[in-house]
Amino acid sequence: MDAALRGLSDQIDQATQRLLDTARIITEPDLRAPSLLPGWTRAHVLAHVARNADAMRNVLAGVRTGQDRPGYASAEAREAGIEQDAGRPSRELTADLADSAMALRTVARRLPDEGWQVPVRMLDTGTRFPAAELLTRRLVEVELHHGDLGAGYGPAGWPSAFAVMELGEPMRTWRQDRLGQPVTAELSPPRPPAPWRPGRPLPGSWLGTR
Repeated sequence: MDAALRGLSDQIDQATQRLLDTARIITEPDLRAPSLLPGWTRAHVLAHVARNADAMRNVLAGVRTGQDRPGYASAEAREAGIEQDAGRPSRELTADLADSAMALRTVARRLPDEGWQVPVRMLDTGTRFPAAELLTRRLVEVELHHGDLGAGYGPAGWPSAFAVMELGEPMRTWRQDRLGQPVTAELSPPRPPAPWRPGRPLPGSWLGTR
């Protein structure tokens, strides 16, 4: 992984931690409330981000073994997975979010340099692009969907590196659309933090400890 890709990976790590910090304090009733995405609850948003990590990991695992495979079996399978996981309890969703992100990170950090130039796709009928673009796409997914939770995070919280990052379409339009999105935080009092002792894993914490 060259310096540019390593920098993107580091940005994903930081964005993931911010998302997990928000997800960890959302109560069960608030998780079932509508997000800023039509037809989706906050649980749907978190489930989507988790399944997106799995799909990207699937693509990179295929690159590493020389297999040409999409991230998702089909668009229908993608939607079904989100719908199924959106019904999981809050703590399970948060743990799933952390575990899926870590699994993607592990595969990405171990991919040989030449693998990042391999053309890949997320859907069987989707447009192909260099594997390296997956990291930009993942950063966009995490940052924008964090805001879609309607839990107090939005463009004002974006790091400057992400706010000015050159993006291709449709990612550029997605980011631009969020600039006019309301930033709401109508949440119940947050859940108490998980019990923790120094040096011990904290449930839902990025990279295992806090």
